[in-house]
Amino acid sequence: MYLYSFRLISLCSFKGGEEKCRRAWAQICEISRTEFHKVYQRLGVHLEEKGESFYNPYIPGVIEGLTKQGLVEESQGARVIFIEGINIPLIVVKNDGGFNYASTDLAALWYRLNEEKAEWIIYVTDVGQQQHFDMVFKAAKRAGWLPQGDNYPKASHVGFGLVLGEDGKRFRTRNTEVVRLVDLLDEAKNRSKAALIERGKGEEWTEEEIEIGYGAVKYADLKNNRLTNYTFNFDQMLNDKGNTAFYLLYAHARICSIIRRSGKDVEEVKNKGTLVLEHKDERDLGLHLLQFAEVVEEACTNLLPNVVCDYLYNLSEIFSKFYSNPECKVIGSDKETSRLLLCEATAVVMRKCFNLLGITPIYKI
Repeated sequence: MYLYSFRLISLCSFKGGEEKCRRAWAQICEISRTEFHKVYQRLGVHLEEKGESFYNPYIPGVIEGLTKQGLVEESQGARVIFIEGINIPLIVVKNDGGFNYASTDLAALWYRLNEEKAEWIIYVTDVGQQQHFDMVFKAAKRAGWLPQGDNYPKASHVGFGLVLGEDGKRFRTRNTEVVRLVDLLDEAKNRSKAALIERGKGEEWTEEEIEIGYGAVKYADLKNNRLTNYTFNFDQMLNDKGNTAFYLLYAHARICSIIRRSGKDVEEVKNKGTLVLEHKDERDLGLHLLQFAEVVEEACTNLLPNVVCDYLYNLSEIFSKFYSNPECKVIGSDKETSRLLLCEATAVVMRKCFNLLGITPIYKI
């Protein structure tokens, strides 16, 4: 993952090498980096930083190479690449001789393909930049950097919709200011912590376990199709019922509790036990568990995290139906070993889902 590049300084002046601009840019980068780190730290995100300026030395060579291939043409004083099916050209050198976003994005794409040998490059921005990246990718295919079709190596743009407030407009504070993500995350953490302490969990849970609000925010965002807008609601995302992180984390913890209460060594059960799915609810749960690999493949192929969320929620519901059925009693039944294996398999798959979504599981309720 790459740190967002900073485009607050005139690209023409900066790329021209003016020392004053470089000093200002460096200062802005450091201030921004410090603030971004606060968010990344809360989300558990680790970055390999290559800012936009990293690719500046490669731009002239990349533009020259595209020109030699006959892709770059003169148009109204600028140098552009015409893309079939799009009525505006991709400007790679402005009419004043300066470079722009397209110049940098092409250089970055060339570097990632040729120097880093990337097989799949994914750009995550708002949907408004879809056309820009579509043009960049098509230019790269014309240049032979990327193959035609959907073969590897490939580049994809992942657009996302807006987060809305209760009024149906872009999510803002009461003072109409844009909500800072770091403040939103801290508010979720504080609210979830207060709710858990109120339920008497303050003394028996560790500090890490009790601060699960970050996971609630992540899940509330990821469970929606990334292309659609959704309404942000603290009360809904922190609810322990319904399709929320709280409900799913509790469901996982409940399964872990069942295994602990059995008094059995789960590793020994896995080594010596046999899984037998005779009841319909057992078979339904087993079949759903078998679909996990297909779900992960679908989510990765289409770049849709909500597919994993849907699967995880359905898994919790199917397990609940199985466990609440008196005919599927686990502890103390003559099929205890088999059903403990089914419980363990469910917990393992749930943890895999949490890991994919960047959510830390809890193990007790």
